[in-house]
Amino acid sequence: MTTTATTTDDLQTHDRPPTTDQPPTHDQHDQHQHDQHQHDQLTTAKACELHIRDQQRRWLLEHLWLDGAVGILGGEPKCGKSFLALELATAVASATPALATFAVTDPGPVLLFAAEDDLRDVRERLDSLCQARSMALEQLDLHVITESALRLDTRRDHLRLARTVARIRPRLLVLDPLVRLHRADENSAAEIAPILDFLRRLARARQTAVLLVHHARKGAAHLRAGQALRGSSELHAWGDSYLYLRRKRDDITLSVEHRAAAAIDDIHLALLPCPPAAVLTIRQPGPDSTNPHTFGDERPSAEQRVLEVLRLAHSPMSNRHIRDACRMRTATLCQTLDRLCENDIIRRCDDGYSLIK
Repeated sequence: MTTTATTTDDLQTHDRPPTTDQPPTHDQHDQHQHDQHQHDQLTTAKACELHIRDQQRRWLLEHLWLDGAVGILGGEPKCGKSFLALELATAVASATPALATFAVTDPGPVLLFAAEDDLRDVRERLDSLCQARSMALEQLDLHVITESALRLDTRRDHLRLARTVARIRPRLLVLDPLVRLHRADENSAAEIAPILDFLRRLARARQTAVLLVHHARKGAAHLRAGQALRGSSELHAWGDSYLYLRRKRDDITLSVEHRAAAAIDDIHLALLPCPPAAVLTIRQPGPDSTNPHTFGDERPSAEQRVLEVLRLAHSPMSNRHIRDACRMRTATLCQTLDRLCENDIIRRCDDGYSLIK
C-alpha cells in the first residue's frame, strides 16, 4: 500500500469547505451577512460584568507602584534614578520592603535591562542591596538582559523582548533608560506612542508591571514633576504609576503619582555607601516633622548624620567611608566620632566604627 506525507497545505485544504458550483441559497446569504455584521462590531460587556480588582493585589509595591502598572521613574541626570530602579527590582525579587518601608504585595521574578551601566557596576549595586537586606544575591529571582542593545522601535526586538517576558514571566520589567531603547523623536507623539503602546500591550498580555527610567528636562525644577519629563506629553499621559526624583545638594526628594490611587507625601532620601557600592535610604525625620518619610525643616546635626550612615551599614565603616557619606570635614567627623564613642553609642574596632546594639 502506498502512503503519502501530509503537508501543511494539505491540512489547510482539508479545513476548507468543499467547493460547489451551486449558488448560495437565500438562507446562506443571510447567514453570511449576519456573520459579517457581527465582525464589524466592537466587543462590549455590561458594567456589572466587568472584573473586580482584588484589593489584596492592588499594589505591587505598596504606595509606590500599582500591580500590573506601566509608568516612569523620572528625574534629572545624577539624581539616583538607577539606584532607585535597582532598589525596587531587588525588593520585588526578594519579597522585602522597598526602602525598608514599602511592602511588596505580590513578589516574583524581575527582568532588568540597564542600557547605560557596565554590568560589573550593576552586579556591585545589587550586591550592596542584598547586603543591606542580609541576604545573598543568589537568593534573588532577578534576571538581567546582557545584550549590548535593545531597540523598541524595531519589530525584531519587539518579538525578542516579548518572548523573553513570556519565558521568565516577571512581576516587574525594568528598562533603564528610555533614551537608549529607540531612535525615535521623543518630542513627537506620533513616533513615541507606538513604543509606549507596545509596552502597554506587553504588560496586559503577560500581567507584568513595566517601569521605564526616563530623564527630566534640565532646569525644570519649577514645573510639576510629570510636566518636567523630557519629550512628548504622551509620556506623562501613558502611565499608571510615576516616581520622580529631584536632588538639592545631598537631599533627594521622591514624589509619587498614580492614575487610580491617592499619592503619598514626598519622601526624602539619601544615597549612602554600602560597600561595594551605595544604596538609597529614607532619611530619618526631624524632631518636629509630622511626615514619617521626611526631615524636619532643620538640617540634621553631625551626630544624626553619622548615626544615619552607621544605621544602614551591616559591617564596620572606616573613617574615610563615613566622611564621604556625610560630606563632612575630617576635623568635624573626628570630634563627632569621639563624642559618640564616649557616650557608648558607637564603638571603634580594627575595621572601623559601628553602632552599639
